[in-house]
Amino acid sequence: MGGGLHGKVLEVLGQEIAEGTHAPGNVLRIDELEDRFGISRSVAREVVRTLASIRLVVGRKRVGIVVRPREEWNSFDPMLIRWRLAADRAGELKTLAELRTAVEPVAAAVAADRAADDHVARLVALSERMVATSRAGDLDAFMDADVEFHRLILTASGNEMFAQLHEVVEELLRWRAGHGLMPVHPRPVAVRLHCEIAECIRASDRVRAEWAMRELVAEALEGTLSGLDS
Repeated sequence: MGGGLHGKVLEVLGQEIAEGTHAPGNVLRIDELEDRFGISRSVAREVVRTLASIRLVVGRKRVGIVVRPREEWNSFDPMLIRWRLAADRAGELKTLAELRTAVEPVAAAVAADRAADDHVARLVALSERMVATSRAGDLDAFMDADVEFHRLILTASGNEMFAQLHEVVEELLRWRAGHGLMPVHPRPVAVRLHCEIAECIRASDRVRAEWAMRELVAEALEGTLSGLDS
């Protein structure tokens, strides 16, 4: 295995844990990782430290590296989200859709009350950029604007816990685009709803901002599932 050994081994082991190849309670040993991947002890330990930071494993004296129960994993970690999407796409999409439905509409409503002027101006500018890039078929630029749009709404809510969920939303948005589940020209209803959300926040219309975001999250899920079916 050439350069980026840590990242490559981490992806393999993380994916295996997420899909159940290494079930909770299973023991991973540093020397076995060295032999399997042809890596040094320092690289193996760094991989284990990263897995431990996501709470996938825990080191136990005289036992080894033990895979934790699933309920102890840090489900908000972007890497784990990616691995779980690969292992159980339908289940993870459902979980993420439920999370977004619970949080983003409320964040949009609160942002309508709390958003600073610079946040409002940026949201409107981003919605206009999404209109332009969708018409041009520039999906990369559209996705960059989309990711920033949702991050900004979570931030503009003024709720620090909401704001920290932006990585979760970004991982899902970029996963969808990376797996060909976004059309080159995004659906007009999705573009319209982004514009409506921005305008509602500018108008301090918290009720409509919340419902427009709820419609947008539902549209995104429907579009993703339609893409998977096709």
